[in-house]
Amino acid sequence: MTRSNPPVEEADENDLEVGEPKAWAAGLPGVYHSMQPALKHMGAERSARTLLRMNQKQGFDCMSCAWPDPSGERSTFEYCENGAKAVTWEATPVTVASEFWAEHPISELRERSEYWLGMQGRLTEPVYKAPGEDHYQPVSWDKALTLISEKLKSLASPNEAAFYTSGRASNEAAFIYQLFIRGFGTNNLPDCSNMCHESSGVAMGETIGIGKATVAYNDYLECDLMIVIGQNPGTNHPRMLSAMEKQKENGGQIVAINPLPEAGLRRFKNPQKPKGVLGRGTDLADQFLQIRAGGDMALLQAISKRVLEAEDQNPGSVLDHDFIAQHCEGLDTLRAHLAHLDEQTVLEATGLRSDAIDELADRYINAEKVIITWAMGVTQQKNGVGTIKEIINLLLLRGNIGRPGAGASPIRGHSNVQGDRTMGVWEQMPPSFLDALGKEFSFEPPRDHGVDSVAAVRGMRDGEIKFFLSLGGNFAGAMSDTAATEAAMQNLEMNVQISTKLNRSHTVLGEEALILPTLGRTEVDHRATGPQFVSVEDTVCAVHSSQGTVEPVAPGLLSEVAIISRLAHATLGDRVAADWQGFEDDYDRIRDHISHVVPGCENYNRRIREKDGFLLANGPRDSRTFNTPSGRAMMTANELDPMQCPPGRLILQTLRSHDQFNTTIYGYNDRYRGIKKGRHVVFVNPEDLAQLGFSDGDLLDVHGEYEDGKDRVLRSFRAVSYPTARGCAAVYYPEGNVLVPLDDTVQGSNTPVSKGVIIRLEPAADGPSGGSEENSQRNMPAAV
Repeated sequence: MTRSNPPVEEADENDLEVGEPKAWAAGLPGVYHSMQPALKHMGAERSARTLLRMNQKQGFDCMSCAWPDPSGERSTFEYCENGAKAVTWEATPVTVASEFWAEHPISELRERSEYWLGMQGRLTEPVYKAPGEDHYQPVSWDKALTLISEKLKSLASPNEAAFYTSGRASNEAAFIYQLFIRGFGTNNLPDCSNMCHESSGVAMGETIGIGKATVAYNDYLECDLMIVIGQNPGTNHPRMLSAMEKQKENGGQIVAINPLPEAGLRRFKNPQKPKGVLGRGTDLADQFLQIRAGGDMALLQAISKRVLEAEDQNPGSVLDHDFIAQHCEGLDTLRAHLAHLDEQTVLEATGLRSDAIDELADRYINAEKVIITWAMGVTQQKNGVGTIKEIINLLLLRGNIGRPGAGASPIRGHSNVQGDRTMGVWEQMPPSFLDALGKEFSFEPPRDHGVDSVAAVRGMRDGEIKFFLSLGGNFAGAMSDTAATEAAMQNLEMNVQISTKLNRSHTVLGEEALILPTLGRTEVDHRATGPQFVSVEDTVCAVHSSQGTVEPVAPGLLSEVAIISRLAHATLGDRVAADWQGFEDDYDRIRDHISHVVPGCENYNRRIREKDGFLLANGPRDSRTFNTPSGRAMMTANELDPMQCPPGRLILQTLRSHDQFNTTIYGYNDRYRGIKKGRHVVFVNPEDLAQLGFSDGDLLDVHGEYEDGKDRVLRSFRAVSYPTARGCAAVYYPEGNVLVPLDDTVQGSNTPVSKGVIIRLEPAADGPSGGSEENSQRNMPAAV
């Protein structure tokens, strides 16, 4: 039974409430905030049929973060609060009725918030916006696919099209998607990795030969020391808190490095244990270093220098000489480079004291098994690639790669973003992959590198890209420089989006536009040969199956695999030797091809049906082998270039609220930070507020300052006195993307620099709350 178009009220920022930030995460409030929206929007039966099968071995994989599932037995409630919200958001029985499109012009939808759009319900029929029209109108599947294929065939060059992918797509969908696109003749495959962990892939690829974590799930439980840098597990991947709790129970230590003292870095009250319900819970971080934004490279270099000095004082007792001699190169270069590191420069860059750095160095030296784990707080810094290389340097010095309980651990933020890349969704796939793909399907794939996300916006802006298809995601919301991105997208001849629900990107349109509705991960995928399952890869290279458990919310919905197969057949014909109809009918046929093309996926159909799936091979983790030009792990010398913040200015970072996942807004509360009923806030240290002449609660305009001279402004944001690091500030994304220039990207990865915007605060001028000098959106969230 479905419901259509429920009344949804927009938030009134005048009702915004600010309370004290929380000192712990989860507990009974986590249970309440998981179940309350599920029961309200899905009912008891649908909630049970989804939540009790979530992350189970015969169920479906969570569509939010990529945190790995425990090996062996799993708990009955193998999900977190935000995972439950993600399921509720997708599996809601509310649907968008056909009349909706006539009642709501696109110009009106463009003024709506991300929350309002998502709350209209599931999309159930293809819709088309014709040239010059301000409304979508329902069309048949045949009509929709014909319009798209004819547009693609009319392009002067395949490179006039770009094809985006979010991390929600399954391995099977991603594989045939990239096959379709390369069969069409382009490598224009921007994806959400470009905006988040591209820096990790670049840095790790150059130093250890693989851009993935070098740990398995059990390593988190066995490490002596876990160093958590630039991430907020309590909101972004809450199931990590359970692993951190077990690590502490096993005698391990945790050090947290972050500009904000997040609740999930401090204490965890596990709602599945008595001490988490009735007691204090588990204290997590043994040491918290409240670092100045952008100072992580300086801190890591300072620790490595202290490690080398400790070795000099006690030769043979600190470094892992056997490991370094057998597997590494660059030690002498690193030693010479760090010898010139100035301590005062480090202290100014980090905002820390020497004794705090000494303490962390001592913890590292005295721990036998160390994991360093990080997320976008590192990858989106201007020097993010260099910072991650410094993480690798530090791990290599003591042999903390390739042994149990130790390794490098980037935490992917979306459920299958890593699997999509493994399946070939990348604009720069290596020749070996393209050779195998061409051989398997009897065609010659294009060899020139395609565009990433930033380059795609430039191409749309300049008229070089005229067609844009998005497999999931919310590109207009996810990209930096909101005004520039939206203007570029409105320059397209056609944009097409495969989606479950409405989002901002459906309102930022070129001449023609289509929305193709698709099945959610929670839903049974009925095909000609019976119900199908798909597969995904988590953040530690574990590949496992995922199968929906509830009936589709409406008849006629197609899976992503079916949509791609039909579109590819209509566009390519027999240009590649692919059985598109067979792919749609039986996903085993896709997996057979994956086993022939994708390294490490041999015998895919057999291995994916094993009890726990399978673990992809990982040279650094499994055998201490490194796919670098020299065949050895590389220690590197990286130039330290600390951020310079002029007097009267602050360093801004964007971050998530607890009531959101990526660009999806579940509500207007951020209870861990004490925010209710609003999102237009700027968090500033109370001493900085006072020094700048402002008070808690003032309405301020947040101005970005840039070399291009353009004025990017967030209007009428409420100042919230908050214990951020001195000299730093924070706003929520997607709203904060307005302030991140398109061309301000990480050196080496081209990822937008969302963790290092120089701002000034001014009393609010006239203008709509949340608006911008160059941005027409009001309450429109927009970020990764």
